[in-house]
Amino acid sequence: MDIETIMIIAFAVALIISIWKIYVFLPKKQLEDDDTTEEATEKLTDITIRSIIEGHEKNGSMTHKELFEHISSHDDFDKEHFWRFNQNRLNQLLRSYHLRHPHTSSLEDIYHNEKDKSRKI
Repeated sequence: MDIETIMIIAFAVALIISIWKIYVFLPKKQLEDDDTTEEATEKLTDITIRSIIEGHEKNGSMTHKELFEHISSHDDFDKEHFWRFNQNRLNQLLRSYHLRHPHTSSLEDIYHNEKDKSRKI
């Protein structure tokens, strides 16, 4: 055997071992506190919408910071499950809502949109 063949075989063996080691350490099951699943995102979005409605009816318009504090203190908000929830996650949820409902651009628009939905039901 010449040196090139030995090097190719060694490279292939090293590549296979490396891929196997990476595969072994990848998580295989969902974590209990994974708040990025579709169900968790849906629940968090629901809590956010209810917080917007409650806050708007109680105080009028609210800021993003006030909304974040209201969500964090909401009765249905599980602090252990949503322990990663922060201002950036709230912004992601709001952007997602705005993408699904392009006619909304503020918290007040979300409030009016949800109130219109509840009246139609």
